[in-house]
Amino acid sequence: MGSSHTPVLCWLLGWRGWEEELATKTIPPLIKYFVSSSVTAECSKQQEKLVQRMVSVVDTPGLFDTSLSEDVVKREISKCINMSAPGPHAILLIIRVGPFSAEERDAVKKMEEIFGDGAWRYTVILFTHGDKVGADFDEMLKTAGAELQEVLKKAGNRYHIFNNHRTDDRGQVLDLLEKVDKMVANNGGEFYSNFIYLQVEEMLKQRESELSEFYEKKLKEEIKAVELKYEKKLKEAQEEKQQVEERLQSELEEVKRYYWALESGVREIVEQVAKDDSFSEILTEFHKTLKLN
Repeated sequence: MGSSHTPVLCWLLGWRGWEEELATKTIPPLIKYFVSSSVTAECSKQQEKLVQRMVSVVDTPGLFDTSLSEDVVKREISKCINMSAPGPHAILLIIRVGPFSAEERDAVKKMEEIFGDGAWRYTVILFTHGDKVGADFDEMLKTAGAELQEVLKKAGNRYHIFNNHRTDDRGQVLDLLEKVDKMVANNGGEFYSNFIYLQVEEMLKQRESELSEFYEKKLKEEIKAVELKYEKKLKEAQEEKQQVEERLQSELEEVKRYYWALESGVREIVEQVAKDDSFSEILTEFHKTLKLN
């Protein structure tokens, strides 16, 4: 995968509802992410450390679920853009080996609608079920039809083949990331971005700042309240003064830990909210999803 330790962010796009679910727990998380079924309608983000660098994958299964309303799909697109800001290094377009399906045409159309034509420079076609063609893959491409050949041409003939029967082979992911690295290098090390991403990144930074300021203010208020409570106890205490002081310090440390934990989760939460959500709605989402140790 090269010598670079630079983090990589990929956007995984495509229709996978027809694939069998891979439930084997021994499958490395990121590999399972690449080849598993579309089992959730929600956009999600997976991170894994591979060869001394962090690889992040934003998955978009719900974008092709016809049972979802347009408003839900738009919200999921917004979340996916948030999660991949300031922009993905690679767009991995999933296509199953075989005839080019209507669902895959929709995936290509959706990609162009979201990212624009400029995204093809950052795209690698990810063929799944490569085990079904084996050494005859080149022949399959010749007979796949003009549409698939045109898609490959737009992507600069960059593609990778996944063997779904070798999901325990981490080499498949490493080979893919080598191709991603080469593409990123050819793009000058830049990630894909456009005006929407620039707006989103600015919005995320603003919301991060607002939440951080909010919790810093709450922390100061809580510290003051605890100190006032123990000030009275210390005045009343005689022999127990040392125990009261120790309890004061313990409570202050717990208050700090609580609010530091809140602040550490700010970015993750703001990525999951829609652009038009109010500050109070963001706080509600934060408290609903936060899990403190």
